[in-house]
Amino acid sequence: MPPVRHLDCDPRSGAGLGPLAILARQDRAGPSSSGCQPDDIRVPGMPELARLRRVGHKGADLIAPGNTFLSFDAALEAGVDMIEFDVLISRDGRDLLLAHDYRDAASRTPPTLEEGLGHLNKEAFAGVEIDVDLKLPGYELRVLEALRSFGMLDRALISSQYRASLAILREAAPDVRLGWSVPRLRRDPFRSRALLLPALLAVWIARMLLPLQAGVAIRRRDCDALMAHWRLVTPRLVRAVRRAGGELYVWTVDDIPRLRRLERLGVTGVITNDPRLFAASA
Repeated sequence: MPPVRHLDCDPRSGAGLGPLAILARQDRAGPSSSGCQPDDIRVPGMPELARLRRVGHKGADLIAPGNTFLSFDAALEAGVDMIEFDVLISRDGRDLLLAHDYRDAASRTPPTLEEGLGHLNKEAFAGVEIDVDLKLPGYELRVLEALRSFGMLDRALISSQYRASLAILREAAPDVRLGWSVPRLRRDPFRSRALLLPALLAVWIARMLLPLQAGVAIRRRDCDALMAHWRLVTPRLVRAVRRAGGELYVWTVDDIPRLRRLERLGVTGVITNDPRLFAASA
């Protein structure tokens, strides 16, 4: 394993802790902790950064139920640059739905992809990009065709956790923007006490490996952007993505201190359930 970075800080704040203990402490402390950061938290010598891109998760899921027109409208009112929404194929394979999973789809009558694109193609949303997140593989070309039929490919970023889906999209539409979403999880392991230590170890390993993996994927044009959970974001990852010429969007950030920290690191954009935070953090 790579050597653990030493902490440039007061011994009482955590110097000498192993990597899993550091991660556990950071997770318990939360983003508002005043404890020190690892040496490479600073990103010296970076050029002046562009304004942080404001992305609404499922529209604005903490203001109105996500993946709905009301949520999209709330995100627009909050001044987002991009609206992220989920696309899931119905169990019978007939429709593409705006839903996160089948439990979500069964709890309501979700809009179809075509209905959602029709709403987002209104004049009011003309300056807003969209992040179309594919929840499963197998319907990539149908999504591509829907975006093309609405004339929305040029303002779309299509993201997926599945590299094979990205490869299908790249071959079919070489110029479409693609986002690789990491990690691939069905549920949050940090909510389970039994899974906490394995999850901390997995995060530490991912932080070591992901900068190289992301840089290679972007240079090979497997993707144009990395959509990373905030636990995986490090200054090394920011540098690797930027040097490869890609974008880094971080999900899902619902508090101002973490949002500000990520902005200082130089990420491209932050994805939040409550896009009102962007105005509050200004």
